[in-house]
Amino acid sequence: MALKESFYTLQEFMLRFAASGLVPARWVFNVPKTSQLTKPAAAPETIEIVSHCWNYSHLLSYQLMSLVDNLPQQFSIRFTVFYSKEDKATVKLLNQYSAVRRDGIQWNFIELDKNALLRRAIGRNQAAKNTSADWIWFTDCDLVFGKDTFNSLAHELTGQRSLLVFPERVKRTSLLEKNNKLLTCDEFNVDDCLKGGSVKFHTFEKATGPVQIVHGPSARKYGYCDQLACYQQPQERWVKTYEDRAFRWLLGTHGEPINVADVSIIRHVEKGRYGSDSALSKLREMNRKIKDKLLAR
Repeated sequence: MALKESFYTLQEFMLRFAASGLVPARWVFNVPKTSQLTKPAAAPETIEIVSHCWNYSHLLSYQLMSLVDNLPQQFSIRFTVFYSKEDKATVKLLNQYSAVRRDGIQWNFIELDKNALLRRAIGRNQAAKNTSADWIWFTDCDLVFGKDTFNSLAHELTGQRSLLVFPERVKRTSLLEKNNKLLTCDEFNVDDCLKGGSVKFHTFEKATGPVQIVHGPSARKYGYCDQLACYQQPQERWVKTYEDRAFRWLLGTHGEPINVADVSIIRHVEKGRYGSDSALSKLREMNRKIKDKLLAR
C-alpha cells in the first residue's frame, strides 16, 4: 500500500510539470486529436450540471434555489450532486429537494464514500463517463445561476466548435465571514443578495474550478482525468485541485471563453473542507484574507 501511495504521489508531482506544457499529453495518453468539434454543435437538449458538497449545505441550498427559480425553457437539466452520508446537513437538504418536482429538471444525487468525495476528480470522472447530456458543466456548490444564465448558455453553445468552454465573466462577492448575512439568511434571492459594492466582476482566462463546460460525447469518451491514476485515488482530506490543469492538458486546450449572463460565485473565508477550529483552517483563512486584500488594491 505504501509503495502504491508513493507511486501516486510521484505521478502527481510529475504531472504538474508535464501539464504546464513541457510534455504533450498525446505522447503518453489517449487524447483528442483536436480540441475542435468536427461540426458545429446543435442547440443543446440536455445539460448536466455537476456539484460536490462537503460541509457546504448552506451554499448548496442557494445553488439549488437559484436553479429551481431560473429553469431554462430551451433544454432540460440533469443536476448531479456528489455527497457523503457523514455530512448530515447536506443529506437532509438533498432529501428535501428529492421531493421537489419541476418540468425540465432531473435530480441525480449520488452518495460517495467520504474519502472518494474529497478527491473531486473521482466524482467528476464518474459523471463524465456516464453522462447522456449534450454538455456537462463541472461546477462548485458556491456558484449560483441567475434569470438569464441558461438562455445565454443555450445561445453560446449552439454552433459551438470547441469541446471545452467556460463563462468568461462572473460576479463574485467579497470574501465573506461565516456570520455574514449572505451566508446565514433563511431566504435567498440571487438578484437581491448579489448586488452592491461588495460584488465585482471577475474574468476567467481558462476553464478551471467551477467554470468547466465540456462537450458530452468528449466527456463520455475521455472522462475526467480517467487515465491519470493519481487523480482517481480517495483522500483523507480535501486536496488541492491540480487535476483541473491536467484535465485541460489532456484535452489540449484551456477552453473557449463564452458569454454566459448572471453567473455568480459566493466567496467565503471559512472552508468546509477543513475542521473549523483546526490550525490548518485558521492558517488557510488568514492566507485567503491577505490575498483578498492584495488583489483588491
